[in-house]
Parts: sequence; C-alpha cells; structure tokens
Amino acid sequence: MQMYVLALNPTDSVTEGFLPAARRLGLSVTLLTDQPDAHRDRYREVHPDAEILACDVRDFHAVISAVSGHRRPDAVFSNSDHLQTQTALAAGYFGLPAKDWRATLRTKDKAQMRRCPSAEPVRAVELAPHQDPAELLGPDLPFPCVVKPREGVASEDVVHAGDPAELLRHCAAIRARRPGAALVVEEYLPGELHTLETLGDGRRLHVLGGFRTELSPLPYFIEERMTFVPAHPEPIVAQVLAQLDALGVGFGVCHTEFVVHRGRARLIEVNYRAIGDQCDLLLAELLGVPLFEHILRTHLGEPLPADLNARTDGAARLVYPLADRAGTLSAAPGPADLTIDDVRITYRPTRRTGERHDLYHTNRDFLGIIRATGTDQTSVDRAVDDFLAGLSWEITP
Repeated sequence: MQMYVLALNPTDSVTEGFLPAARRLGLSVTLLTDQPDAHRDRYREVHPDAEILACDVRDFHAVISAVSGHRRPDAVFSNSDHLQTQTALAAGYFGLPAKDWRATLRTKDKAQMRRCPSAEPVRAVELAPHQDPAELLGPDLPFPCVVKPREGVASEDVVHAGDPAELLRHCAAIRARRPGAALVVEEYLPGELHTLETLGDGRRLHVLGGFRTELSPLPYFIEERMTFVPAHPEPIVAQVLAQLDALGVGFGVCHTEFVVHRGRARLIEVNYRAIGDQCDLLLAELLGVPLFEHILRTHLGEPLPADLNARTDGAARLVYPLADRAGTLSAAPGPADLTIDDVRITYRPTRRTGERHDLYHTNRDFLGIIRATGTDQTSVDRAVDDFLAGLSWEITP
C-alpha cells in the first residue's frame, strides 16, 4: 500500500515515530516536502532508502498534482501543524480517509477557533496584517491579554501583555519578525496548563491521557517541564471533549492544550496532530501500544480497536533545558540512555556544539530533551533531577 507523508522540516515524530511505523506496517512511503535536502541529510543513516520528492506542500493543488503524477495513493498523511488542511483536501480529492478540512482550518486558524461556538468562549479580536494595533484599544479588549500569530505554532511569538503600552510594543516586535502576519489578541486565561491526547477513527475516540505543563516566567510561554497525567478528572475531560466536538475534531490524533481554573476547562490551542518534542515517543513507550501504527491505520481507513490495551501504571516526566542567552554552544553533553533505580532516562541534544543561535523565547531555545519513564512519579522526578544536576552547557557570546 502506498502512503504519502507531507512534511516541512524534519522532526523526531516523523523520523523516529511515523516512518519506522510505516515500515513495520509494510507500507511504501513517499515523503513530499519543500525541504528535500534537509530530509535526505537527516535520513542518510536511519532511512537511507526513503523516497523523497520536492513539492510545495503548503499548496494543496501542488500536492494533488505531485501525487497524481506518481503512484496511486492509499493514504495521505501529515503530522505538521501547518499542513493539516492541505493534507485533508488532498486526501479528500482522492477519496481517501481524511480529517474534515473545515476542522483542520478551525484548529489551525486561532481567530476561527475563537469564533467557533464552544462550551467555554474566550474573548478575542483579530488584527489584520496591516491594521494599526491601536485600533483595537477599547473597552472590549481585555487586559491582561495574550498576543499571538493567527496561524502560529507552539510558543512562537506568543507574548503576555499587561497593559496597552505592552501590547503595542509586542505587536510591533512580532510584525518586525513576521511582516504581513495576521495576529490574534485574546484574554489571558489563568490556571494550570494541561494537555489532552486523543486518537479517533471518526467513530470511536480514545483518550490517551495527557500532561501537566510547567512554563517559563511571563511574558513568554516556553514549555520547561511536562509530567504525564494518566487520567484527568472526568468532568474536566468531558468539558474538553465537548469543545473538541464543537470544533469537529475526532479523526486521527490530536494534541489539545487547556487550562483549568475553578473547575472550568478552557482551550488554549488545538494541534490536530500528535504531541511533539518527543512527548509522542515517550507516550508510545509509556502506554506500551503501537501508537504510531494506530495513527497511520486510521488514515488507511482501518477502525481502531475498542480497547487499546494501554498500560495504566506508568509515570513520566520530560525536561527541556533552555539556553538563557544568545551565543555559540561551545560545550554540551552528548546523547545518553541509562537506567537509574528502575527509571529509564533518555537524553538527546537538540543543538550541535559550534552552532550559534539567538535567544528566541520559544522551544527553539531547547538545548536538549530529557525524557524519563517508570512506575512511580517520585522516583522518576528524583532520577531526572539527579541526572540533570550532572549536565552542563557552555554558551559563549
């Protein structure tokens, strides 16, 4: 069977998760990307026989043309935030299982998401690409607030503003980095930040658990630590699922971020793909299920089992050491795989020594990723802290 995978830059999710899963399923995979050289370089040792075709994957017409001129597809899939609508439209064109393109658009476009009826509405306004931010100032604009790109991803250019002066300053800075980008300004939602991970086939929806997220200090929203939560309280899960249903989400995998405040669950962001930054790799290991295979099978039209037979005794934590300044990484620890008191720890660098980086205030500031799994959260936390205490990074101006 032939599967087409759409991608922008190489990611761990595709390299270590979906491509090996496709191989285990016996699928022939063709990767369509606008960065073919980056993928060939990444796959040289791990996927040397990967078929990679250059394609303007942001254009659904170009995707359809590329697939039509190649082999007949049995599935079209992407795990990219930016390519879900193009993937849905291309798969639909060929009559293949797909997410509803309207749902992918609602979840990607943060202004559209806030316009959609939901159980917990959020006050938000959209700033057109060349609109003066000062026009937004008025009684309907809540403070404190958060400004973000309308079609951004993760914490890229997401900033907290406490008053009009800060808002205007942040808008100007974001526009300097993203000329012509539309922005969304919405009320700041207080509360504990969590995620809910779901997997559905359009008929049955499985809740895979979630994470509790610890963020950097305001005004930025950088994920610093993630702790696995096997099951959120049922009333909270019900609220989140109702809002996902209102958005039309229910096919394939989805990563939802929400806050809980005084018993209310309010959506921050819906990423209609698998959770990233190696959380998906950890989740597959922790649950003991072929997670990536299940995700691909839904796009092949196969129903999910009624019971995934996932383990329920797991504990896990991820830590993302951050660069605290711009400069060149002159010394850093290498990759590691070890076991400490029955806790399995994996560390992977995300930067190479000798590379120079600015300070981004996003997950691009990650120096590496520590992921740990076990059966007791206290033991996992202690093992991670002990391991982290033995690591050091040097950044020179």
